[in-house]
Amino acid sequence: MHILNVNHSLALKMGGGTAERTFQMSHFLAANSNVECSVLVLDLDLDQSRINSIAPAKVIALPCISKRFYLPWPNIKTIMRLVKKVDVVHLIGHWSILNAFVYCVCRFYKKPYAVCPAGALGLFGRSTTIKRLYNFFVGNAIIRNAALWLAVTKDEFPQFERYGIIETDITVIPNAVNQQDFKNYDIDKFRENRNLPDVPFILFMGRLNPIKGPDLLLEAFINSREMLANFHLVFAGPDGGMLAQLKDMIKKHNLDKIVHFLDYVDGEEKSSVYRCASLLVVPSRREAMSIVALEAGICGTPVMLTEQCGFGDICGVDSRLEVSATVEGLSKGMVALLSDPAELGLVAAGLKEYIENRYSWPVISPVYIDLYKDVLSDTDQP
Repeated sequence: MHILNVNHSLALKMGGGTAERTFQMSHFLAANSNVECSVLVLDLDLDQSRINSIAPAKVIALPCISKRFYLPWPNIKTIMRLVKKVDVVHLIGHWSILNAFVYCVCRFYKKPYAVCPAGALGLFGRSTTIKRLYNFFVGNAIIRNAALWLAVTKDEFPQFERYGIIETDITVIPNAVNQQDFKNYDIDKFRENRNLPDVPFILFMGRLNPIKGPDLLLEAFINSREMLANFHLVFAGPDGGMLAQLKDMIKKHNLDKIVHFLDYVDGEEKSSVYRCASLLVVPSRREAMSIVALEAGICGTPVMLTEQCGFGDICGVDSRLEVSATVEGLSKGMVALLSDPAELGLVAAGLKEYIENRYSWPVISPVYIDLYKDVLSDTDQP
């Protein structure tokens, strides 16, 4: 079986969780002896180490001629050659010109394809008018003509239903994590390199933009200072438009010495900062399913997230791990969890085991293969 995964980016810093999901899925599918997997992406911020790491999956990168709209160089011959030789195409994301090109070629060759919008099927964010036009010309057809509809969580069902796809036709395949990516770490070296004092801290991991809610976390931290007096706060992630606002809040409350900004971290540094943290907080206002929660959990770090993160199953470990996406909810949640370190350690151990058993890629990747086999079986019927 030959599978073609399509996403505009594999670069983790730019593509975020969707890029990581595509990367891991492709790697583990290709590791199956009965599967060949290729990945079609744009060349934005794509380095050779990332390409090497995804092996045995193969990467085909098209030049990007507009970073603002992720517009690929329209190399139709390359796309036609790729689609023609594969059995199934998997389109990751929805608002993508690259996916639109591939969709048209899939229809031409009558190839079955899956769509996974990864929580981004609704009309929101920038360029709403452009997105409406995209849907009018091609987006609606991409969704409706798919052979498989994949959601990261059940929270996406209403978004699919607006396109005429009923709940019973949608398959939920959650995000997953590769434990081997977090085996290497050096906590002491990390603290030294990043000038972090040897004190307990609360961690935020992600882009500093409104959707991720770093302002909610900072305000909750400020409001809980008396009860969290022993803790610092660390923001690890690139600026997404909120860095200046956050620094103004910190300056106003004289917190310069206890709130730290690390910018983007990856690799061994990410593994180390997770293990340094007393608690990872994911204060998102909206998210398909938090990958950083899986990453921290697999490292043995406790996690608290909002009910907007698409990971309500975490309550199966401890109901206190999910709170409302409000300053008050975050504040009360942090205080409740951090007040008893011994109990929090038991919660972290339970979370690690839970993720290993349910959300590791060796568990999740066979689900894709079974679905593709079913689709090809249906396609072969007269």
